[in-house]
Amino acid sequence: MKKRILFFSCLLAGISIVLTAGLIHFAVYRNLSENQRIEAAKDAAYIAAAVELSGERYLKSLGPVPRDLRITLIRPDGAVLFDSEADAERMENHRDRPEIKAAIESGVGKGAHFSRTLSKQTFYHATRLANGNVLRVASATDSVFVSFLRLIFITLAIAAFVFAVAAIIGSRVTRLIVEPINRLNLDEPEENAVYDELTPLLSRMKRQNDTIAEQMREIRHKQIEFSAITDNMREGLLVLDRDARVLSCNASATALLRARVSNPIHRNALEWSRSEPFYRAVTGALDGMSTQSVAKSDEKYIQIMANPVKDAGNIQGVVVVLLDVTERENREILRREFTANVSHELKTPLTAISGYAEIISNGVAKTEDIPVFAGKILGEAQRLISLIGDIMMLAKLDEDDGLPPREVIDLKALLEDAIARLSESSASQRGVTIAFDGEPVEIRGTRRILDEIVMNVLDNAIKYNVEGGSVEVLLEKTASMAVLSVTDTGIGIPPGEQERIFERFYRVDKSRSSVIEGTGLGLSIVKHGVKLHGGEINLRSETGVGTTITLKLPRHDKPFAP
Repeated sequence: MKKRILFFSCLLAGISIVLTAGLIHFAVYRNLSENQRIEAAKDAAYIAAAVELSGERYLKSLGPVPRDLRITLIRPDGAVLFDSEADAERMENHRDRPEIKAAIESGVGKGAHFSRTLSKQTFYHATRLANGNVLRVASATDSVFVSFLRLIFITLAIAAFVFAVAAIIGSRVTRLIVEPINRLNLDEPEENAVYDELTPLLSRMKRQNDTIAEQMREIRHKQIEFSAITDNMREGLLVLDRDARVLSCNASATALLRARVSNPIHRNALEWSRSEPFYRAVTGALDGMSTQSVAKSDEKYIQIMANPVKDAGNIQGVVVVLLDVTERENREILRREFTANVSHELKTPLTAISGYAEIISNGVAKTEDIPVFAGKILGEAQRLISLIGDIMMLAKLDEDDGLPPREVIDLKALLEDAIARLSESSASQRGVTIAFDGEPVEIRGTRRILDEIVMNVLDNAIKYNVEGGSVEVLLEKTASMAVLSVTDTGIGIPPGEQERIFERFYRVDKSRSSVIEGTGLGLSIVKHGVKLHGGEINLRSETGVGTTITLKLPRHDKPFAP
């Protein structure tokens, strides 16, 4: 403020000096110019009277004339008879000169001419003599610009002096004006003793300070409460203004949206996530609609709920709540898939049973065909029972509920029993040979589940083998694990499907699923059963060559943590 007052004081002084000097110089110049014209007219009158008395001899007898005065005698036809500065015979005709024309016509002619080259202003006064000749007197003077340049140094000196005086006075006056204002105590405005003109302003500042202090106390209290609640929420919370800029957010929102900015406050929320569901939810709320959508980020599902904030019908912002619903979505996906698969698997045998039963009940079947149909009905019923049994087994494995207590089991003996059963049934039917090599190893577990694991792995190796193929079963033990490997010479599993074969109801060869009996739950039971016993399962397969499934289970004499 002090600099501005000082600057404007000096500027005003400078403008005043320049204007004053210019106006005075212009007025003086106008006065001098007018005097120059009058002197030219007087000189012309004197010389004309002398020429009338003595003729041209008077002009030639004058001798040198002053440099700013020029005398010329011109005949009525414009020819120059005499000139005080130049040779008359070489001078051009002057009949077209304005002042000469005026003198010939009216007796007196006046004119002025500015020479850019010489920077001179020349005043002409022409008088017609009795014999018709015209006597012209020219008086030259400096132009206004040249005249001003002669005074420029004096003007600058005066300006510098006035500037210095104005700067000193302006500085002191400014300090006297500003110093009381700088000493104002803005925390207590009414306690200041300063200019009366500032009293209304200070009173208003006091009222505003009181209001602001009260509002700040309320805001701090509410902010502490708000932060305590939101920072401990698992749900993400965003508060946006009408332009989608972030006013507030908690740590959960930053984590769920995987924010790419370190400080999201006052940044546009749409910069956080480029997903279409998030954009749709936010823009929908900004349009005045409560919007919900689910966005998938990597392996997570985020439910987005956006609601507009209105004031007097106008949208002032948006509140966005983010929920991690990954577990719910995954359960829903599994439920839908399981329901669809179970429905399909149950429908196939029930359709067959219903068809054969309808044929028999309608008396269409021949007497000798009834036992065949009855056998088919029995087979489909057993398939249903097996499917329901597998489903119940999976339910128990999922919940680890209702299972018999664990016991020490000889895995080699369990394998030999399973191989014997399968060799007499499915293996012999397809001409598949089973070779077993292993050493005794004990594990602690549930016999029924372990039997299901072994039977399913061996049964798959037989069912998906080629006619006349072979299965090699190897049982080994390491320092802490029992390792069971089952290798077949079957059709193999494509690399892109090896991760999915442990899913419920999933089958690799869809074209053979109707030919090869099974529920599609065997390997899923294997996976859950091995996990329940604290083990792990590995798969190695090559299409057209065969498959090796390796199970690792903790030994009985080693610590076990399911």
